[in-house]
Amino acid sequence: MKTPARRSKRIDQESETNVTTRIVLRTRKTNCSKTRAARVRPDYPLTRSTSESEMKLMPLEFFQIDALDLAPRLLGKFLRRENVVLRITEVEAYRPNDSACHGRFGVTPRTAPVFGPGGHAYVYLCYGLHMMLNIVADKEGVGAAVLIRSCSPVSGMETIQERRGLKTDKPVLLNGPGKVGQALGLSTEWSYHPLYSPGGLELLDGGEDVEKVMVGPRVGIDYALPEHVNALWRFTIADTPWISAPKNTLKPL
Repeated sequence: MKTPARRSKRIDQESETNVTTRIVLRTRKTNCSKTRAARVRPDYPLTRSTSESEMKLMPLEFFQIDALDLAPRLLGKFLRRENVVLRITEVEAYRPNDSACHGRFGVTPRTAPVFGPGGHAYVYLCYGLHMMLNIVADKEGVGAAVLIRSCSPVSGMETIQERRGLKTDKPVLLNGPGKVGQALGLSTEWSYHPLYSPGGLELLDGGEDVEKVMVGPRVGIDYALPEHVNALWRFTIADTPWISAPKNTLKPL
């Protein structure tokens, strides 16, 4: 699948360590109805404009870049497992030499998947309760991934509600990484699963670009070094309620 041209932009952190956030987003493409940028609508989950037949698997090379570049590109993409389709609305990047990344422990039975090649799933159990879906980034051996923090529902609502044990169509259904893992019915056995291959769990492009993005520090990593705690490596779609707390730490990109 042909990917539109992208432009690069840097955000300098206001810290003594001068940690930078590198963003690469699609530029607007004209004269192409399937790939033109579309403003994100809060009611998108209930008024899907892209049919599943138009969704295409992301190619392997899409994933094999720096996690900080991959993270914002995942916004607006679709996760599909069987009849459930979710639209990614919030992500966090975790990189090599990042004191908040599982890769800091080296290769262990638990962390081995994150050192695999980009494009595979890394699912781990958090607090003995929550299945956390990460998309491995970069080349094999690097140890980087993007955590899927929140999504909005596109199809399979009854299945999502049944798995979540929650009969609602409000953002509370999917505004957290554990909720996303539960809605997709994931377990740690999904680690190493290729998201670029048909069947099972897939990452799909629906042909619409995300135009407005918010950034902020990642959530729940107080144990990390200050420069990593403060790094703006959390990305969300703007103007959507389908994101997790806190929201007051986010600012426009």
